Amino acid sequence: MANSLIGRIKEQVVLKELLNSKKSEFLALVGRRRVGKTYLIRNFFEKESCTFFYCSGLKDGTLKQHLAEFSVQIGNTFYGGAAIIPRNNWLNAFEDLNKAIAQCSNRKKIVLFIDEFPWLATKRSKLLQALDYYWNRYWSHESNLKLIVCGSSASWIINNIINNKGGLYNRVTRTMHLAPFTLQEAKIFLSALGLKLNHKHITTLYMTLGGIPYYLSLVRKGMSAYQSIDELCFQKTGALLKEFDRLFAALFENSELYVSLIRVIAQYHYGIGQAQLIKESKASDGGRTIKRLKELEEAGFIIEFIPYGHKEKGIYYKVIDEFTLFYLRWMEPNLKTILKQDVGGGYWLAKTTTQNWKTWAGYAFEAICYKHIMQIRRALIIDAGAQIGTWRYVPKQEGQEGTQIDLLFDRMDNVITVCEIKYNEQPFSIDKNYAKTLTNKLKIYQERSQTTKQLFLALICAGGIKPTIYSEELINGGVVILDDFFE
Repeated sequence: MANSLIGRIKEQVVLKELLNSKKSEFLALVGRRRVGKTYLIRNFFEKESCTFFYCSGLKDGTLKQHLAEFSVQIGNTFYGGAAIIPRNNWLNAFEDLNKAIAQCSNRKKIVLFIDEFPWLATKRSKLLQALDYYWNRYWSHESNLKLIVCGSSASWIINNIINNKGGLYNRVTRTMHLAPFTLQEAKIFLSALGLKLNHKHITTLYMTLGGIPYYLSLVRKGMSAYQSIDELCFQKTGALLKEFDRLFAALFENSELYVSLIRVIAQYHYGIGQAQLIKESKASDGGRTIKRLKELEEAGFIIEFIPYGHKEKGIYYKVIDEFTLFYLRWMEPNLKTILKQDVGGGYWLAKTTTQNWKTWAGYAFEAICYKHIMQIRRALIIDAGAQIGTWRYVPKQEGQEGTQIDLLFDRMDNVITVCEIKYNEQPFSIDKNYAKTLTNKLKIYQERSQTTKQLFLALICAGGIKPTIYSEELINGGVVILDDFFE
């Protein structure tokens, strides 16, 4: 699989357009740490007919270290590895790069890739000012030059590059947000690594690791999903045992403040309102807390949303990163024991027989469903214009009955498809009691939402469905099985 790109079809199309463009281009690339941003850019352009300059920032690196590395890469890219004397500031360093670019043929495409830009652009470095000057004075006029700026700190890139209020204002010509793999992309990726796992095992890995290529690359050939999770997350030498702390420390200053917010949000499966979150997190400054929440969202850990049909105004938050949820729920409570002594092989497999695991697996599968809406919509033949949401009714008076709708599609053809999500390993059978629950759920929704639209009931179940008289009567909106997620 060396130097091959898995998935990323749309992104590769954009990069090809950028390269072939007859004008200068400035691309800002963001995405969650470990999602494969650097891998995508390097492996795409190193195969293209262009001069590819690559330099990356170092975590906590000094200005001197960064300038020294920058000069090394100028020598490697433009002068056959010749030594270039390091400069003591970014203006002079960019002047060296500018001279190197000038001696190239005007016909050859030149791609400048500056990775982990936020680590380079410290407050005293004046890197932003230097980039501002050289982009506006020279590089924006070179039709063969393409600049790509990237960083795991998405909020930094957005605030300082994309939404720059100074000399770089409105200079970015393209933006790209690199998302984690879908289940289908994860399958192709694992297959390229030589791991021929079925859909159930891939989904089990996805529920734990998400679609993060780096995490999936740690799975060893010949191991089941349960063995891999055991090895990576619950053994003393597990590669992901300390990943959570490393991840947040690499992305945020005062990372403990961000982690404290994540902990509160993770306790609420259906999301928590902004006011309640600020109160429960005991944040002293609401404005700064909202800013941190925005940064967590931009980094891909949480989403901000307004519940479907919610009469009261207000923003809610929900954790969507699979590994974060898995760490807080299963790894962290056992961390001290694991670090002192191995918990023993088969630990995770034993946990999968417990009721706690079954509850968690249901929630984790729901999260996967929300990330594969396109596949669900295709399987149920639902129009692209349908409004998507979840719905919940919490009784306000004693004697009233509440309910939760996992997923619904408010369609343009005067129909609402209500989806019931079940994570099951064996074909799911709707019996008399469950049929009553589903019927009651539709009744409460119709009464409380006061909708006059036709209601269809659909079932999303990992292990498929076992037909019964009740399923034949109730399920009129279609059935989605695990294989549909891999289409």
